[in-house]
Amino acid sequence: MNTDNTDQQRLTGKHVELTERVIGVFYEVYNELGSGFLESVYREAMRIALTQVGMMVKTEVPVPVSFRGVTVGVFRADLIVNDRVLVELKASEQIIRQHESQTMHYLRATEIEVALLMNFGATPRFKRFVMDNESKKAKQKKAESVTIGVEPITASEMMS
Repeated sequence: MNTDNTDQQRLTGKHVELTERVIGVFYEVYNELGSGFLESVYREAMRIALTQVGMMVKTEVPVPVSFRGVTVGVFRADLIVNDRVLVELKASEQIIRQHESQTMHYLRATEIEVALLMNFGATPRFKRFVMDNESKKAKQKKAESVTIGVEPITASEMMS
């Protein structure tokens, strides 16, 4: 996993041109609307603005989470741009760890390898995340099994 706090840096890496274009549109939307609206307003504004510059945009995309071949949950990604970049939008004071974790979970549950977390707070901020599909398979934490020795209760103990 690679996270780039890229508000002040030049982007490099996978899908860099596409993410730079999405970031440019993010600032255009922010400059026009400012802060204070609901995420749904920014999602629709981003959809319109990205489509107007020729990008293919899907909104509220279901992201299923599977366990042993069974879907155990479905989340919704705010935007998927050109089937390559997942965009998670926030409208809060700041980007917090839970926002970053949510974005990483979405990446891990999809075949998409690049995500942008964009916050329309008092100050516009974004973070870029990269998770290669190969590393998604390899990074599984294993917990050790623990056997706890518990003596069965006898019938005489149950009656006392």
